[in-house]
Amino acid sequence: MAPAAGGTESCALTIDLGSGALKVGIVSLTGQVIAVAQATLQTRRMPGGAAVQDAAGWWDSVRALARAVLAQVPAERVVAVACTGQWGSTVPVNPAGEPVGPCLMWQDTRGAEHARQVVGGPLLGYSPRRLLTWIRHTAGVPSRYGGDPVSHMLHLERDEPDVAAAARWYLEPVDYLSMRFTGRPAATRASMSAAWLTDNRHLADLRYDATLVRRAGLRPEKLAPLVATGSLLGPVHPGPARALGLRDEVQVVTGTPDIHTSTLGTGAVAGGLAHTSISTTSWISLPVAGKKTDVRHSIATIPGLDADGYLIANDQEAAGQCLRWLRDVLPSGREPSFAPLIALAETAPPGSGGIIFTPWLAGERSPVDDRNARGGWHNLSVQTTGADLIRAVLEGVAYNSRWLLRAVERFVGHRLDRLRIFGGGAQADLWCQIYADVLDREIERVSDPVYVNLRGAALLAALALGTVTRTEIPHLVTVERRFTPTPATREVYDRLWSEFSRLYRGERRMFARLNAI
Repeated sequence: MAPAAGGTESCALTIDLGSGALKVGIVSLTGQVIAVAQATLQTRRMPGGAAVQDAAGWWDSVRALARAVLAQVPAERVVAVACTGQWGSTVPVNPAGEPVGPCLMWQDTRGAEHARQVVGGPLLGYSPRRLLTWIRHTAGVPSRYGGDPVSHMLHLERDEPDVAAAARWYLEPVDYLSMRFTGRPAATRASMSAAWLTDNRHLADLRYDATLVRRAGLRPEKLAPLVATGSLLGPVHPGPARALGLRDEVQVVTGTPDIHTSTLGTGAVAGGLAHTSISTTSWISLPVAGKKTDVRHSIATIPGLDADGYLIANDQEAAGQCLRWLRDVLPSGREPSFAPLIALAETAPPGSGGIIFTPWLAGERSPVDDRNARGGWHNLSVQTTGADLIRAVLEGVAYNSRWLLRAVERFVGHRLDRLRIFGGGAQADLWCQIYADVLDREIERVSDPVYVNLRGAALLAALALGTVTRTEIPHLVTVERRFTPTPATREVYDRLWSEFSRLYRGERRMFARLNAI
């Protein structure tokens, strides 16, 4: 927990519900992180593609952590509550907003067959007619592999009738938390981005696309009403307000995905500046003015921070998760710190002795949509050391980002010279330098990189309350350190990356034979 800071500036209680960790913080409306408490979250995986978490347990943890951080500031300083975090997951709730089943996480693929019945066909696995309709309206399409809200809702309606009968609303996790704070069911174009059920040609129109909802075979009455992204939902409900010691006038901001709050929290809100993450997953995003799609590389625009623009959306299923997996499978995996692994990796040379790690431990979404893909080390020999293996994991995640960067730069039509970086993995100087060297780009690490989404949620609250403007955001975020490419590593990383980019093409049929969903 971070130490409390003095001062009188107004603050927000911010919640970042990640896939592997829950963070609750007190952050000033100018982005100063004052106090943070956090807890680890576990995803329960079961045969058949199930991946779930306990949404009721989230709320218990949020309240416990909130009490801990609220004790560090005077109650009168807290003026807002803002929730952010993972998206593409589904929480079935009753009319009071209480879960009637576990949250189906974005890794849950049990509804894949139902999704294929809706969108499947011969063109890249999709029906040409339906693909065209979805792309024209939204810029994206529900995945034929499942693992998104459409497949989740279809699975619940068709395979878990008891849960479906008890569910009044199907909510994204951030909208679920906002409802627990306010009692009000609401969603935004941003929070519903992964469902691809809104006509994204008209961002000011706060309605679901009736054609797409019908074609998906969903019940529209179970979709929460849409409100403007970043708007105020109303005051905290008396129940949680009393339990947490919040004043009656504290306002709750709409729940918002982490891709939106990381845009704010890294200060990359304008000027073609991109941001990337080394969190559980990874992505490369930046604001753009128009709607666009690259179906081949699973890149699309989604509704942005307001009705005037979009964000580029893509996702790499495993980034920091790869290092966490390695830590957990090692005999000393009970050590909670990643520092020993990073320190050992520093002793290996750039290129890890010619070892290449493919980080597709949970399949992949961008720049290829293949949930059958799997990870592994390549080119091992009897000379390979443990340090080589660890460093290869760090480099493999960076190679994957370089693969995605090429597609994103083609998507936007120009080179991205700088990327702002954040996430737990970004705390390691070595990993940031590897990113700079592999991508051959300047990497800017912002201050408090692990708390970027907490900062972004507070800045979203400040925008909603009118205490800051969009143009002020870049000046409120500090770049803690810059990493520039090292010319001496250029040849070795270029050579290894050229092999990395061929590995998927050479192994994809094997992945399909062994892991077909």
